[in-house]
Amino acid sequence: MVTAEALKDIVGSDWVVTAKDQIEPYKIDSTPVAMMPKAAENIIVVKPATAQEVSAILKLANRETTPVYVRGGGTGMAGAAIPTHDGIVLSMERFDKIEEIDRRSLMAVAQAGVTLGELLEAADAENMSFPPHPGDEGAQLGGLVVCNAGGARAVKFGVMRNYVKGMEIVLPTGEIVTMGGKLLKCNTGLPLMHLIVDSEGILGVVTKVTLRLYPRFPGTATMIFSYDDRNEAINTVPAILQAGIIPLAIEYMDRDIAELTANYLNMTWPAREGKAFLIIILSGSNEDEVFSQAEQVVEVCQKHGAVDTLMAERREEQADILKIRSEVQSAVSPNADSLDTAVPPGEIGTFMNEVDKIAEKYGTRIPVVGHAGDGNLHHILMQDIAERGLLDAIKEEVYDAAIRLGGTVTAEHGIGKKGIHLLDKYTDERQKQLMRDIKKAFDPNNILNPDTAIVP
Repeated sequence: MVTAEALKDIVGSDWVVTAKDQIEPYKIDSTPVAMMPKAAENIIVVKPATAQEVSAILKLANRETTPVYVRGGGTGMAGAAIPTHDGIVLSMERFDKIEEIDRRSLMAVAQAGVTLGELLEAADAENMSFPPHPGDEGAQLGGLVVCNAGGARAVKFGVMRNYVKGMEIVLPTGEIVTMGGKLLKCNTGLPLMHLIVDSEGILGVVTKVTLRLYPRFPGTATMIFSYDDRNEAINTVPAILQAGIIPLAIEYMDRDIAELTANYLNMTWPAREGKAFLIIILSGSNEDEVFSQAEQVVEVCQKHGAVDTLMAERREEQADILKIRSEVQSAVSPNADSLDTAVPPGEIGTFMNEVDKIAEKYGTRIPVVGHAGDGNLHHILMQDIAERGLLDAIKEEVYDAAIRLGGTVTAEHGIGKKGIHLLDKYTDERQKQLMRDIKKAFDPNNILNPDTAIVP
């Protein structure tokens, strides 16, 4: 087992934490309490500031076969960063510098501990934008990369994988490797960089990332469409896409969840009519283009039963609506679990109806929010479900329904530690063995984030 004194020799005594009360915040993340893995007792937190220090820590951990858990912003919802064995929590909080906003190449170079909010602010100051918005702006870039974060704006511009162009990574054995760069195309060898993306922190420690930026959208608008019937709301989505309009985001919310979250934030949900809502964010090269898209969307939504339309043009109003949508998880906590299923976009309505039947069978209600444009839904299982002993049975039926419709059990939260049994159940043996072989090639001593993302 690596000692605190050995770690102090690498990073200095100020950056090694051994006091139990100071370590406690590093032993949890945003995973719902009912599903959060139990953290180990004997943990040391270390806070390196350079890739060289990370390298020295991993080399030491390999010699002593001590588990290492990489810690970002703690916003993960699958328990991936929770230290479940005695060992080291390697916090990335000192990797907090944005090294460059390159206007000519439309790229950002930033250390892994920079938050999403900080990147958005820096890009905006240079009249550029970073389109993805996975949710919590306190999430760190390294975590967003290794979790391949998605979020509301994936409909038009995709998930994190679409933006990662380069990275500096420290392998579990201590080597520092640079992959990619400020390149839009690179076909040199196997795409190892994209193996790191969505690896959930088991193949290496990302210390720096190069991300693609876009010019700031001159025109944007956020619209809320109210419906009395959820099916009509969901059936509107393919009609919008078939009309040739690709919004920046298409989000679905039930009224009770929208109002609960707004109250939690001391805000007001602006829509007065309807029981179900589509939040549609439009972007364009100018205001005229946005208004033209808005007119088309209004026409489609009204044909499909929308009972009211609200349009937010000012950035502050748009930001408030997105904040209400993004903070749902915090608002409904404590809850038993927040699911992350996805089905083909054309099957969303069928899937939601199937989940309603499951809820009725068990005498409960399962609220839902989600990314309606890409088929990714978050069904919220409230605490009473766990208290009644129904959590596992309901989840299994929801997952089975998603799989039957050609879907997946997780679209953006990842497997982490809480979902290992799902990967075991829904993945064939050959794929599981390939994952184990890849892990062993990167991490022969299995020190980096063991018990995460792959079936042992």
